[in-house]
Amino acid sequence: MVVTEFNDSSVYMACKASADPNASQLDQLDAMLQCIGEANANSLDTFFLVYASSLVFLMQAGFAMLCAGCVQLKNVQNSMLKNLLDACCAALGFYSVGYAFAYGGMDFSDPQKTFIGTENFFLMGVDNLMFWMFQFAFAASSATIVAGTLAERCQMAAYLCYSLALTGFVYPVVAHSIWSPQGFLSAKAVDPLWGVGVIDFAGSSVVHLTGGSTALIATYLLGPRRGRFYDHRGIPLAEPVEFPGHSAALQMLGAFILWFGWYGFNTGSALSITGPNREFVVSLVAVN
Repeated sequence: MVVTEFNDSSVYMACKASADPNASQLDQLDAMLQCIGEANANSLDTFFLVYASSLVFLMQAGFAMLCAGCVQLKNVQNSMLKNLLDACCAALGFYSVGYAFAYGGMDFSDPQKTFIGTENFFLMGVDNLMFWMFQFAFAASSATIVAGTLAERCQMAAYLCYSLALTGFVYPVVAHSIWSPQGFLSAKAVDPLWGVGVIDFAGSSVVHLTGGSTALIATYLLGPRRGRFYDHRGIPLAEPVEFPGHSAALQMLGAFILWFGWYGFNTGSALSITGPNREFVVSLVAVN
């Protein structure tokens, strides 16, 4: 017996009302205890994802501080604004189509493999909103990885277009292929690739490889910052010009915020703390 909606003021009253009145008292008591346990477990898992999502999203501040400390003083405002708008664009992109492309229509019993999801656009029909929140924080982190690469060398409009494209399509395609049961690489598929599939517990490939590969491509396309290796006429300089970061304090603050955010990034990937041995898994992940 699972109760998903409580009209009374307590879990106990809701579970009591949902018990079968024709069953014996012992069976009713057993059903009520199971109902209360499941309700409390769902609440704990929801709080766990709230905690983890908050820490992952806090990493946006870490990226912002790190980037602000590494750029020249004249570019700090531009760098900070890019990080802020990056999170905004990620929210719009993942809310509108990104989540649907990544996880839309998940069915663990369906053996069919798909390139992208085709349901749940604009969160229509999504029941587990905290799962969306946690995955949005992941998508935003993948996009922000590239922010440091594009610092001082990319116009604002181009960066915002990139942010929408990555969180709305590029990242969801990668996430779908590995984390959706309909993905062709997924270990959760009915018939996984080579009988095993790809296991990515906390996004080492889905999040970081996607962001890092995008950063590498962006670096190649944009080239070095102006005045670093060439003068304004395009003539190579005899020696590269140093562009030192203006604040070691902001760099250190950003590094520690990112470090702190990892405790939500990795432990939250367990998605639950109430299942069998979940406390061991979460503890081991936190220590590692």
